[in-house]
Amino acid sequence: MNIVNKLTVRHLKENKRRTLVTIIGVIISVAMVMAVATLGVSFMDLLQRQSIATDGEWHVQYENVDSNQIEAIESDKSTKTLILANDVGYAKLDEPQNESKPYLFIKEYNEQGFKNFPIEISEGRLPQEDNEIVLSEEVAGNAKLKHGIGDQITLNVGKRLMEGVERPFSQKDPLQTDVEGASESLENENTRTYTIVGKIKRPTWEPAWAPGYTAISYVDQSLMNSKDTVDAVVVLDKVKRSLYKHAETLAKQNNIENVTFNDELLRYYGVTDNDNLLQTMLLLTGIIMSVIIIGSVALIYNAFAISVSERSRHLGMLASVGATKRQKQTSVFFEGAIIGLISIPLGVLAGFAGIAATFMFINSFIEGALGGTEKLQVVVTPLSVLVACGISIITIFISSYMPARKASKISAIDAIRQTQDIKLSGKTVKTSKLIRKLFGIEAEIGLKNLKRNKRRYQVTVFSLVISIILFLSVSYFTSNLEKSVELSQQNINYDIQISGNSVEKEDLEPFTNLKNVTNASIINELMLNTYVDDDAIPDGLEKNLYQDESLLKDGKYQYNAVLHGLDEQSFNEYAKKVGMDAEKLQDPEKPAGILIENVSYMDPETSKIKETKSLNARIGESIELYSMNYETEEVKLINNVEIGALTDELPMGVSRSGAGGLDFIVSEETMNGLIDKEVQKDVRTSLYMNSSDSMATQEAIEEGKRSDLYVYNVFQNRQRDKQMILFMSVFTYGFISLISLISIANIFNTISTSISLRKREFAMLKSIGMTPKGFNKMMNYESIFYGMKAILYGIPISIAIMFLMYLSFRNTFVYGFTLPWMSLLFVIIAIFIIVGSAMFYSIKKLEKNNIVDTLKQENV
Repeated sequence: MNIVNKLTVRHLKENKRRTLVTIIGVIISVAMVMAVATLGVSFMDLLQRQSIATDGEWHVQYENVDSNQIEAIESDKSTKTLILANDVGYAKLDEPQNESKPYLFIKEYNEQGFKNFPIEISEGRLPQEDNEIVLSEEVAGNAKLKHGIGDQITLNVGKRLMEGVERPFSQKDPLQTDVEGASESLENENTRTYTIVGKIKRPTWEPAWAPGYTAISYVDQSLMNSKDTVDAVVVLDKVKRSLYKHAETLAKQNNIENVTFNDELLRYYGVTDNDNLLQTMLLLTGIIMSVIIIGSVALIYNAFAISVSERSRHLGMLASVGATKRQKQTSVFFEGAIIGLISIPLGVLAGFAGIAATFMFINSFIEGALGGTEKLQVVVTPLSVLVACGISIITIFISSYMPARKASKISAIDAIRQTQDIKLSGKTVKTSKLIRKLFGIEAEIGLKNLKRNKRRYQVTVFSLVISIILFLSVSYFTSNLEKSVELSQQNINYDIQISGNSVEKEDLEPFTNLKNVTNASIINELMLNTYVDDDAIPDGLEKNLYQDESLLKDGKYQYNAVLHGLDEQSFNEYAKKVGMDAEKLQDPEKPAGILIENVSYMDPETSKIKETKSLNARIGESIELYSMNYETEEVKLINNVEIGALTDELPMGVSRSGAGGLDFIVSEETMNGLIDKEVQKDVRTSLYMNSSDSMATQEAIEEGKRSDLYVYNVFQNRQRDKQMILFMSVFTYGFISLISLISIANIFNTISTSISLRKREFAMLKSIGMTPKGFNKMMNYESIFYGMKAILYGIPISIAIMFLMYLSFRNTFVYGFTLPWMSLLFVIIAIFIIVGSAMFYSIKKLEKNNIVDTLKQENV
C-alpha cells in the first residue's frame, strides 16, 4: 500500500463519525434494492407455489391427442415433463344420500400426473395399473358403497347429457334438475371393473357443487391403441412468453384441435399472452424500479456529497506535500473502494435479514387467516444480488469521482482554506425583512445559515424529496395493484347460495338457522328496464352498450335495472353500513333505493377491464321502471324509484351489473310496493349465507332440501379470491413499511450528519451569546424550512410519477385517477415530525460539547 492510500485509511479512521455515517448510508441503499428485489421475487414464488398446491403444476394442455401426437409432444424440445390425463366419465351411485352428488367422477393420470397434481392419499396406495382405482373418502359417508380396499367394483361409466344441450356436462357444471328431480341422464355407457387400492382426500380442484365424487385411476400409455385419446399436460423446460406461439404451432403441425394454458400459474411467472397486461407489467416495473434505483443512488450520493468539503480539505493537504492530480483522484477512489467493500456485503445481508424477519412475522398470520398451505420463503436470485451490488458500485464511483475531479482542479491553499466551498456576498444570504418581523431574529439567522451552507442544505432537501417520492410512489403503486386485483377477481362475498325456479321466502328461512351459519340474507331479485337520456350515459360507455333502435323510447336508450329486495334485518344493516337511515328509504309515498354507483366490465375491443359510473345520476333523481313482454315486445311502466343514496358498497349476495346495468338495493317491503302481481311471478328468490364450516352446512342443507333447489357452495372460489387479496395486502403493507423505514433512516442519517458537520458553527453562535432557547428556536425554524421546501418539490414530482403509473395501469385496467389524499396528508405531517425529531436527536447529542474544545476540533 503506497503512502497516499495509507494516509487515506488514516484519514478515515480519524474521521470516524463521517466514515461511519457514509458506510451506514451505503448499507441502507444496498439493503433497499436488495430487499425490494427479494420481496418481489419471493412474493411471486409464493403465488406460484400456492397455485401449484391448489391446481397442480402444469403449463400447457393439449386435449384429445392420440399416441402419435403424444410422441410428438414428448419429443418437443420445450417439453420437460409429460403428464397424461383423461376424464373417463361418470358412474351412478346406489342410493346416494346427497341428491346433488349422485355420481362417481372417474379421472385417470399416469404416474407423473400423481406427482404433479395435488392428490393426497389417506389410506392404501395410488393406482399402478389401469384396472385399479382410488375413491374419495367422502363417498363412504354419502352413498351405500360397501366396497373396501382390495374389493372389486363394476361401474357403468358414461357422459352427462341433456336434451337441447350439445356438449356433455363437466365437473364444473352442477347437477341439472327440475321440479321432478334430475333432468340429465348418463349416455354412451360402458362397463368397467376396478380394484379399489386406496382412498384419497377430496381434491382441492374439485368444485364444491360438482355432482360427482372424484375417483382416480391409472392411464397406461403402452396399452393405448390408435383410436384412444387422452389429454397431454405439459410442464415446460423454460417458461417464457413465446410458449403461447410455440404451443399453437406444435398443435397445428400435429393436427391437435384444442390447446389450453394454465393462465393463473403462468401469470405468476410474469408470462401472459395479453399484450395490454404485459405492457402494463413492463411499464409499472420500469417506473417503480426507476424510482427505487434513483432513491438508492441518492442515498449513496448524499452519504458522500454531504462531506465533500471535508474530503476536499484532506486532498488539499495531500497536494501541499507533493501529491499529483492522479494521486488525489486515486486516493478518493481508494476511499470509495474501502467504503464499498465494507458496506455492500453488509447491505446485501441486511436486506436479506430484513426480509427474512418480516416473513417470519407474517407467515403465521397468512397460514392462520385463510388456511393457506404455502408460506412465504426468502428467495434470493443471483440477478437481485448483482443488481444491488452493481448499482452501489457505479454510484460510489460517481460519488467519488465528482469531488476528486473538483479537488484536483483547485490549488492546495484554496483546498485547505476551503474558500471554494463558501463564496458569500450580501445578495447570497439576503433574507426578507418580513421573516424577522414575523418570526424573529432566530428565524432570520436560521435561514441565513441555510443559504450560507447551500450545498449541505440542498443535499438535505434532496434527501427529503427522494423520501417523499419513494413513499408516495410505492404507496400509490401498491394500492392500485390491489385495486386491479379486486377488479379482476369475482368479488364473491358469500359462501353458499340456494336458489330455485319457484322458491318462496318461507322455503328458505329454515336454512338460516342451521348450525355454523354466521350470516344470512334472503334476496328477491327482479330484472326490469329503464330508459335514459344520452347525456346521462357516462363518457366512454356509449360504445360498449348494445343500442337497439327498436328499443328506443322517446329518444332514450334502454338500460337493465335490477331490483334487489333485502329482508328487513339485512336492509337495515346495509343502510347503516352506507351511512343512511333505513326508515327514510322506506316511505310508501316516496319509495327510494340505494344505487350501486360503479360498474366494471371488460371492453371487447381493447380487452381492458374498465370501471366507470353506471349512470350520471344525482341523489333525489327519480328512475322509471318498465317491464317488457318479450313475446309481444310490449313495454309497460311499473313505477318510479327515487335514488336515495349512491354507494360502491355491495350487500352480501349482490354482484355488480355490467355496462348498461343499474343495481337498486331496496327493502323487501319497498320492492313489494313498487311492483304489481303481474310481474311478481318474475321475482327470483335466493338465500345467501356465510358459514364457519361451509361443507358441513352444505351437507345439512342437502339432507332436507327440495329436489328443484340449487345449492352453490362457492367457498373455495371465495377463499381463492380472499387469499389473493390477502397476499396483495401483505405485499402492499410490507412494501410500504419497508420503504417508510428506509426513508426515515435516510432522513435521520442525512440531517444528523449535516448537524454533526456544523458543530463548530453552532459553537461560534453560542460563543457570541445565543441562548439555548434562541438556539432551539433557530433549529425549529430550520426544520420548518427543510420540510416546506421538501414538500414544495416532493409532492408535485410524486403526483407526476403517480399519473405515469396510472397511465400504465390504463393499458389493462381503466378507472378514474384519484389522488391518495390520506397518503399526502400523512406525508406532510410525517415530514415535519421526522425532520423535527432528527433535529432534536442531533442537537441533544451536541449539548454536552464544550464550546472551546469544539472550536478547536478539526475532525468530526
